[in-house]
Amino acid sequence: MPSWPWRITWVYLTLMLFLPLSGMLLKAFRVAPSQFWEIATSAEAVATYRISFGLSLVASLLNGVFGLVIAWALIRCRFPGQRLLDSLIDLPFALPTAVAGLALTAVYSEEGWLGRPIMDLFGLKVAFTSLGVAVAMVFISLPFVVRTVEPVLRSLEKEQEEASWCLGASQRQTFFRVILPQLAPAILSGVAQGYSRAVGEYGSVVMISSNVPFRDLITPTLIVQKLEEYDFQAATVIGAVMLLFSLVSLLVINRLQVWGQRYQGAEAA
Repeated sequence: MPSWPWRITWVYLTLMLFLPLSGMLLKAFRVAPSQFWEIATSAEAVATYRISFGLSLVASLLNGVFGLVIAWALIRCRFPGQRLLDSLIDLPFALPTAVAGLALTAVYSEEGWLGRPIMDLFGLKVAFTSLGVAVAMVFISLPFVVRTVEPVLRSLEKEQEEASWCLGASQRQTFFRVILPQLAPAILSGVAQGYSRAVGEYGSVVMISSNVPFRDLITPTLIVQKLEEYDFQAATVIGAVMLLFSLVSLLVINRLQVWGQRYQGAEAA
């Protein structure tokens, strides 16, 4: 077997991925431990962690429910405009995040198509609040659950459902006891991927957020603000915290994927 593919892989990933990230971590760890802790746990930084991580969790869980419904509709149903809808699911992947933020702000502002009715009916302001941040996170992370669940749902054998019905189970019992357990690993994996994506989102969120500290300021925006203030040390430390969190998230995602593959393998056996 030729050795050049893996050699090129290591060189390319080292130059494009490992060296930049290692450089940032080394620069962050040059800060004295007490000062690192002070910056990373400052009131402003902790408030952004709470908003970024908390709203990302809410958005990913919401997408876990509705992403499953959308995937089910695309695979198990036939309806007008199905192919168009299927192609539009991937739009958040291709759409520049700044454009997504502008579109969401226009729709959910106080004079927008949805912002005004929501304000009149429920008294809720969406744009330039934490609710708008959550909406942006839902928008950009939705495709992860749909595209992760779709292939698993497509591969399920309908004979299992038919056997369940023959044994007297209702459609609800069949779904929760036969179908959902097989979809659970894919759902969790999609939720985890969407969560990681939402935590690191900047372009769309910065447009629909007021970016006010302790209100709706997210961590990536705080990093940019620190850079604009020439506080490179604080930006590097907070960036290192986000990087470490991303690494933990990737480990969790990989574990979920391995668990899902083992689960599906056990089911097939």
